[in-house]
Amino acid sequence: MNALGLAPWVAVSIFVVMFVLIILDKIERHVVTLGCGAATLLLVFGVCMGSWPAIWSTLNVQSIFTPAFWYGASEGAETVGGINWATILFIAGMMIMVEGMADAGFFRWLCLRFAKMVRYKATWIFLVFMIMAAVLSMFIDSITVILFLAAVTVELAQLLRFDPVPVILAQIFCANLGGAATMCGDPPNIIIGTALGYSFADFVANTDSIVLIALVFVLAYFWLCFAKGLKKSEAHIRDIETFPDPKEAITHPRGFLVSTAIFLLAIVLLVTHGSTHLSVAFIGVFISILTLAGAGRKAPLILAKVDYKTLLFFIGLFVVVGGLEQTGVLEWIAEGIALVSNGNVYVMLGIILWVSAIASAFVDNIPFAATMIPVIRMLSLSSSVPLATLAWTLSIGTDIGGSATPIGASANVVGTAVAMKAGYPIGWGKYCKYCVPATLLVIGIAMVCVFVRYV
Repeated sequence: MNALGLAPWVAVSIFVVMFVLIILDKIERHVVTLGCGAATLLLVFGVCMGSWPAIWSTLNVQSIFTPAFWYGASEGAETVGGINWATILFIAGMMIMVEGMADAGFFRWLCLRFAKMVRYKATWIFLVFMIMAAVLSMFIDSITVILFLAAVTVELAQLLRFDPVPVILAQIFCANLGGAATMCGDPPNIIIGTALGYSFADFVANTDSIVLIALVFVLAYFWLCFAKGLKKSEAHIRDIETFPDPKEAITHPRGFLVSTAIFLLAIVLLVTHGSTHLSVAFIGVFISILTLAGAGRKAPLILAKVDYKTLLFFIGLFVVVGGLEQTGVLEWIAEGIALVSNGNVYVMLGIILWVSAIASAFVDNIPFAATMIPVIRMLSLSSSVPLATLAWTLSIGTDIGGSATPIGASANVVGTAVAMKAGYPIGWGKYCKYCVPATLLVIGIAMVCVFVRYV
């Protein structure tokens, strides 16, 4: 076998090594993907293929300097492979915006305000925080939502003497569920939307109804599981006037108003970007500039808090997936799914939904979604199933499947880490006991909705 024939096998080997190292979690994720990305460029494109055009196409830097990247990009996005710079810039912009909001005390104020509204009753805090996790995650990255919700939950649990673990578990699940409803809610959706040219409104019109139906069942499920235990702590509540005042959370009143206004503007831009034709890359950069300008002297501190490791993780990941795409591996996978389904749309959608859900329960759903996008694109071309139908199915599968285990999604890792740091460890047994049934429930509901709506 010549060097060119070895290229697919080398690409697959690098991909498998990357996944194994991410699962083992012994080396930081960004180091793993960047290392594997460099290996792809050198070994797959350089040594095996000897193709500089493949390297240039995968790095995809030239796309940033085209007008369509910033304005009017929709259909053209579908042909873009390699590093998805629109995703990188959008996530970076949202990170900067969220850091500005956090610095002004927005998230802690919001949590304490709702806690005070329900008079600090644990059962109502439990219910309200689940809904808040779902709603906030529709517009803000679920990782950030859980980071602050879990921290405030621990604070209130220590004050009100209730176990925060049930509340955090339910928050994690609802954050992942809410994130599935919109394009900017979960990283897999951001990748799907920017890669395939779908807008915020497209996601709302297709995944939102599935999420809202599932959310009703999820709220009922977790209430039946935990409400009785939380109710016992309410006997300890005495004078709520001595509890923390939400106003104390606002560290910078002017910054609070500015960051809130920028957040609302970001929502408006995202909701309307299908009509205005402003790309998500433009929105991310524009919002970040406004946030830094509004922060004034605090701008360097906000920039320092941005999670650059996650951005580097995405860059390396896109290069590795680009290696699979350039060598034809993803085309083989698409052909395999088409062969197994034998043209039956029910079987095809069922495979994508359940495989996405099961795989995302054990491996990070971000790299899985990035891997599957070229697969569903090829699958749509070789079958009669519309690409959009496959995209919504993939979105629901990856977002919800990631909730099943502590390592399935980044929000899970963050939430359990916050609980652990506060002295409330959440083991695999406890996590899976409650979240696996909830995941199966939602996937079942999603499958029925997808079949009824699209078949």
